[in-house]
Amino acid sequence: MAKQSGVAIVLGTFHKSETEQMLASASAAIRERGMRLVAVSRVPGSYEKPLAVKRLLQRADVDAVVVLGIIERGETAHGLVMGQSVSNALVQLQLEFMKPIGIGIIGPEVHPSQIPPRMHPHSVAAVAAVETMLRATVDEPDL
Repeated sequence: MAKQSGVAIVLGTFHKSETEQMLASASAAIRERGMRLVAVSRVPGSYEKPLAVKRLLQRADVDAVVVLGIIERGETAHGLVMGQSVSNALVQLQLEFMKPIGIGIIGPEVHPSQIPPRMHPHSVAAVAAVETMLRATVDEPDL
């Protein structure tokens, strides 16, 4: 029998009500896809996510991480800088550890009215991305 993939979730608590709903969606999607949720790490905001992800990727029981959160539109470019910095860090961690990271962060620059309809789809899409990458193989060309 094939090993059941262990998935961890990292979520920001700045938008606690919304991210807890995203957690519920992602957790259900993990179970529905035959994977198991092995850890949940709640952090204050997006800048803290890469460190939490790195700590989880170091664990032997974690095959992949799903990252959830929201970066709203603000009065300055802070959200854009945060979004780019966090995305870059997560991609680098994925390559460093050779373990997939599904990014389900809504934004940056999302308007509050745009958040509710995106919570479930972004959460499920991040899980689907992880599942695809865990099962991905390299096809050999026909020679």
